[in-house]
Amino acid sequence: MRVSTYNKKIPLLVISGPTASGKSRWALELAQDYDLEILSADSRQVYRQMDIGTAKVTREERACVPHHLIDLVDPDQPFSVADFVDLAHPLIEEIHGRGRLPCVVGGTGLYIQALVGGLADVPTGDETLRRELHLKEQQEGAGTLHRLLGDVDPEAAERIHPRNLVRIVRALEVYRLSGRPLSQLTREHRFSERRYNALSMAPRLERSLLYERIDQRVVEMFRMGLLDEVQRLLEQYDPDLKAMKTLGYRETIDYLHGHLSYEEMISLIQTHTRQYAKRQLTWLRKDPEMFWVDSCNESGTVKKYIDDLIQR
Repeated sequence: MRVSTYNKKIPLLVISGPTASGKSRWALELAQDYDLEILSADSRQVYRQMDIGTAKVTREERACVPHHLIDLVDPDQPFSVADFVDLAHPLIEEIHGRGRLPCVVGGTGLYIQALVGGLADVPTGDETLRRELHLKEQQEGAGTLHRLLGDVDPEAAERIHPRNLVRIVRALEVYRLSGRPLSQLTREHRFSERRYNALSMAPRLERSLLYERIDQRVVEMFRMGLLDEVQRLLEQYDPDLKAMKTLGYRETIDYLHGHLSYEEMISLIQTHTRQYAKRQLTWLRKDPEMFWVDSCNESGTVKKYIDDLIQR
């Protein structure tokens, strides 16, 4: 099915969902019925050489369906949500111009929210304030800033992991500079910039099944060679890099450095991934425009949604 290029706004299919919920597989299946190209909205898949631990689609799958926004930077290079948006907007226009349906697939909610709703108008960074906040965390102990964020912006504190100091500091920085919570500014801005006719869908899974799939995926990643992947990365990059401290990599590094047994490493990655999936679900359920569907049993409904999107 070809996509009309005469819509006032570009149609955009968004497939989101927690990790291991089958987003990528679902998009590939839809590509059998729709002429689409996929844009990854995954904050870790932008890094080269980090393949197994980020669950990138295979090169064979990429050869069947065009994929974009994967393997953009090295692990020691910065990449932000603003970089993602700057790259994604022209790609979406190009895909639409080719008569195809742009399909965003990923679980990084902040990336998708910024792409669909625009970036909130928040204060620029203040280096002095950032140093002050980091010093407070060092002097008063780990978790100090996250507790402080919970007092001034509980919604942001719920979304941000207690160890994600970069995002915690940024949220506190915005509050201190603007006098308003970052979550409020983002929410108010969400519907102010609508450049796409977006249809957002997420696979609906029982929590027990999702957790079972997560546990199986972790085991499969090590069968595929995640240990070797991390060892190669350590030969080139500092283990303290932001990219190297992400889920699956930090636990594997701890194992390689002798801080965990193999069984402890597997168990920790499974636990941390389940916790991450729970936070993703919390984020997604706050989206009033999200369609939760069974990608198998409701295929007819899904196709009706997509057909309506294309024909708007």
